Amino acid sequence: MKYIIKIISSLSLLLVLYSCSATKFIPEGYYMLDRVNVQSEDKRVKANSLKGYIRQHPNSRWFSLVKVPMGPYALSGKDSTKAINRFLQRIGEMPVVYDSLEAERTRVSIEAAVRNMGYLQARAETETQIKGKKIKVNFRVIPGELYKIRNFTYEIADSVQRKLYECDSLSRLLHARMPFDMNRLEEERVRITNLFQNNGYYLFNKDYIRYEADSTIQNRMVDVKMIVALPLQNDSVSHLHRQYQIGKVEVFCDVDEDETASLKQIEKNGYQIFFRDHLKVRPTVLADRIVLEQGRLYRESDVQATYNNLGRLYSVLSTNVHLVPRDSSVLDSKVTVTTNRPHSIGAELEGTNSAGDLGAALSFSYQNRNLFHGSELFTLKVRGAFEAITGLEGYADQNYIEFSTEAGLMLPNLKLPLWKRHPASVESTSEVSVMYDSQNRPEFHRRVLTGALRYRWTNKKTRLQHRLDLVDLNYIFMPWISETFKKDYLDDEENRNAILRYNYENLFIVKQGYSMVYNSQGDAGPNASYGKNATAIRLNIETAGNLLYGMSNLLHTQKNGNNQYTLFNIAYAQYVKGDFDFSRSFKFDERNSLAIHAALGISYPYGNSTILPYEKRYFSGGANSVRGWSVRGLGPGTYAGTDGRIDFINQTGDIKLDLSMEYRTFLFWKLHGAVFLDAGNIWTIRSYEDQPGGQFRIGSFYKQIAAAYGLGLRLNFDFFILRLDGGMKAVNPAGQSKETRYPLIHPNFKRDFTLHFAVGLPF
Repeated sequence: MKYIIKIISSLSLLLVLYSCSATKFIPEGYYMLDRVNVQSEDKRVKANSLKGYIRQHPNSRWFSLVKVPMGPYALSGKDSTKAINRFLQRIGEMPVVYDSLEAERTRVSIEAAVRNMGYLQARAETETQIKGKKIKVNFRVIPGELYKIRNFTYEIADSVQRKLYECDSLSRLLHARMPFDMNRLEEERVRITNLFQNNGYYLFNKDYIRYEADSTIQNRMVDVKMIVALPLQNDSVSHLHRQYQIGKVEVFCDVDEDETASLKQIEKNGYQIFFRDHLKVRPTVLADRIVLEQGRLYRESDVQATYNNLGRLYSVLSTNVHLVPRDSSVLDSKVTVTTNRPHSIGAELEGTNSAGDLGAALSFSYQNRNLFHGSELFTLKVRGAFEAITGLEGYADQNYIEFSTEAGLMLPNLKLPLWKRHPASVESTSEVSVMYDSQNRPEFHRRVLTGALRYRWTNKKTRLQHRLDLVDLNYIFMPWISETFKKDYLDDEENRNAILRYNYENLFIVKQGYSMVYNSQGDAGPNASYGKNATAIRLNIETAGNLLYGMSNLLHTQKNGNNQYTLFNIAYAQYVKGDFDFSRSFKFDERNSLAIHAALGISYPYGNSTILPYEKRYFSGGANSVRGWSVRGLGPGTYAGTDGRIDFINQTGDIKLDLSMEYRTFLFWKLHGAVFLDAGNIWTIRSYEDQPGGQFRIGSFYKQIAAAYGLGLRLNFDFFILRLDGGMKAVNPAGQSKETRYPLIHPNFKRDFTLHFAVGLPF
């Protein structure tokens, strides 16, 4: 690994040095564009907001420092007949030749943008600095004084439209004393257009709205008048804007709207639904999602809601809403729905490698997108896995065999009692799932049965996603445990571990939970915020065992030998758990961004439990945590593991803290780089003999926060990201000496380096 890093470092240095010789490709009398900057003399005008108007950018720099991508091009020769030169020029980045015309266009665009902000006397100047064959360009902005609106008036000839506008006064964007910002004027045009289009004015558009401004007033004041014009007909005579009502609403399912004579039809909730032989989706399902109603004023928002509602149905492939004016006041609506293929099957072959033990897994899946003709999504997945385990002594079998089957049903509506809201108000689903998993290991056999009922709903306006786990049942059954495993780890007085033993007992977990997710990019996916200004917040809370414990206590049920209530002679878990996660990314330019992340999780076992189930405990380290440690390799507190293969049991906790900062940069092609700093740890709430130094204490926990730093590579394919991160320990709370506690000062690559491969971003 040391040699690889030396080679990469040497190659990077070579590319940097050769990038300086790229000027040999610049023609005589021209210059290579080295840097471009925008500078404002007024703090109110943010220079960063104007960088989007720059038309010509210099060659990209890694981490905003060095032009490494240009290095391969600089290494090439001018003879394009040689294959090596063509190859280097293809993978490298051609030097950017400064274009004075593009610079002038940039200056004009920046000047116009600042004037549109209300600085009507703004000027932008181009400053250049030449050194050798390189040129640096600076656009200096002199905004001048800000103009403000003195009086704002309006002229709306149509009395109905005028009344609508006046009744919506709280939403107005323009008023006296505000800056004369032409961007805000345009936003008001769009707002008023939406207002009228959602009140029957089907043919209205923003071109009917214009402004008259008088800037000849003293003291940098402007009088603004908004005019909403009337439409001109062929006779050049002005007429009032037409207000339309919705007429007939016809639905065509898998047929063309022009074939009505040969089609069957059915009426549902006032909608005529046409189809050929049989209707693939129940008429109620279609009718409930169409928001257009006969006799109601046309609203553009109803059209969009109809598109969205039908598009969310699993059985629907595409939707089209065709509005046809019947006369001067009525719009007939023809909604065409094309259904999807109901069935699909899939297969997946996996290769596994667990601590050097090789294995394979094969899974088959089946989907039905219209199970009960109500656009229900049914999924069935069967999976089998085999792994040859090595290094175990004293066990009769050396193989790991797993078989699992999982079934789920998703309903396109929220089937929650007392939920009476219209389907158009939220995007909602109800989910029912069951799963059975059988694991046979040399040490033990485990059976897991789960069942869940949950609801999801999303409000697109607030960008909030909600999930309610009404009931989530987990039954863990251990039919067989090897005598060797019992002797070595569960029954031996010297090695016995309370946490370990608890996780090899039969257990019931009956939990309820709620989670909320906010993403400023909407629900576009986990990688949607990459390289953008974005914010994501996640909140989760769950609890288990309270109802069972209350009933057991009320009925005076007898406890077992561990002082626990049982259900069918099996102890059940009782705990509460809460998680908060925050991430924010800042975009500097098209190639560089900064992301920060903070996460806190707390769980507490009580009542029927003194220890959390292993699946609910926190761990630290790994590709999505403190990357100087391997998965489950850090904590809790100052605890240092000593139990080898099974130490992952001890290195878990009840409290988790993660803090990260990552600078991300575009390298070349689809390759991106990152520099990161991570900090965090886990702790236990109670003191456990098997985890010395792991208990959380308010006066000392901050001294036990681990830190790491490192570099990363990301292969960005837009729809998914492959990630390789190399982390080095900086502060190790488990270190017993100065050298091991502060690896940042006393680094040891073999001891402190950890390599991670993952899919997706860490946050």
